[in-house]
Amino acid sequence: MCTLAVYTRSLPGLPLVVAANRDEFYARPATGPLLLAEEPRVLGGRDLVAGGSWLCVSERELVVGVLNRRTGEPPDPARASRGALCLELARASSAAEAAERLADVPPRLHNPFNVLVADRGRAFVAQNRDAGTVVEELPAGTHLLTNLNLNDSTCSRISRSARRFAEVGERFAETGDASELVGGLRAVLADHLTALDDRQPTDQLCIHTALYGTRSSTILLAPDVGPLLYLHASGPPCRRPHRRIPLPWNAPGGGRGAIALSADGSGSGRARPRPRAPRS
Repeated sequence: MCTLAVYTRSLPGLPLVVAANRDEFYARPATGPLLLAEEPRVLGGRDLVAGGSWLCVSERELVVGVLNRRTGEPPDPARASRGALCLELARASSAAEAAERLADVPPRLHNPFNVLVADRGRAFVAQNRDAGTVVEELPAGTHLLTNLNLNDSTCSRISRSARRFAEVGERFAETGDASELVGGLRAVLADHLTALDDRQPTDQLCIHTALYGTRSSTILLAPDVGPLLYLHASGPPCRRPHRRIPLPWNAPGGGRGAIALSADGSGSGRARPRPRAPRS
């Protein structure tokens, strides 16, 4: 996965929102979202080469995403799978526990990575560096990850999309309209232009080249009350719609507090507003 935006504790009624594109070589086989593990149950796409995943959600509603981090060294095929790490972390009881596990990961066990672990209460990003694996807790707000550093403005994808992702969140804070939020996120994920409009094919959010490109796209919405909503596009978001993926641990139809969906799978209606603190 090569572009990931996370809204943590910044949107009314939605303490966690993740929007991500997965970019990969077309020849590398993978599945769409399916049940990857039991006890706890974990759902995500499976990489059929190394067996791991790039974005997982557990029945504890812990979200884990892993991105390959760009460095000056080629990847070492003898190192452990980053996708297997994603799946292992998704079995944690919370984002805080997953962050503790990440802090203990030997820095050279895996090729360079950026990892997000998040739930409704907290979110963390980790990088394995030569001196150790560094784990940073994210403050409330909107944050972007690619194959460089967190919120790195030198990355053209981040410089192009940061303001647009922020505007989508600001609009939702005004309206509370989940359908509009999903539509806004889709529009950013489907972007084909960089900040400088230089049209470099791998500096876009939605990538199309002869051998490599955006293979899928995912939007996750976790409301204050009710189950997490999982929307997935089985191809580039400029061509494929995001459709709802039923989570096997949820009641049919989502149950109490579920965000309604329109027929095409986009969000519809309003997210439950965050309860107001009583006045003293």
